[in-house]
Amino acid sequence: MTERTVAIASKVGLHARPAMLFTQAVAETGAKVTIARPGETPVDASSILSVMGLGMLHGEEVVLTTDDPDVLDALATLLSTDLDAR
Repeated sequence: MTERTVAIASKVGLHARPAMLFTQAVAETGAKVTIARPGETPVDASSILSVMGLGMLHGEEVVLTTDDPDVLDALATLLSTDLDAR
């Protein structure tokens, strides 16, 4: 498993629209991806309810984990973008 730590760039964190865009991107990869705060239990990154349930705020760091490094790069780039501005 490959891990990447990335800070949430969206001003509202991973809520509503940013969470939807992120979870859709995860689902489109077809890869098993998890997301968590550092040191906490990971959740399924393709589940909007699980991702929103984390209550991640702007600037907080998350750990993404998957078997596919290319998927990890794309998702890390997505989270480090202000998804509210899209």
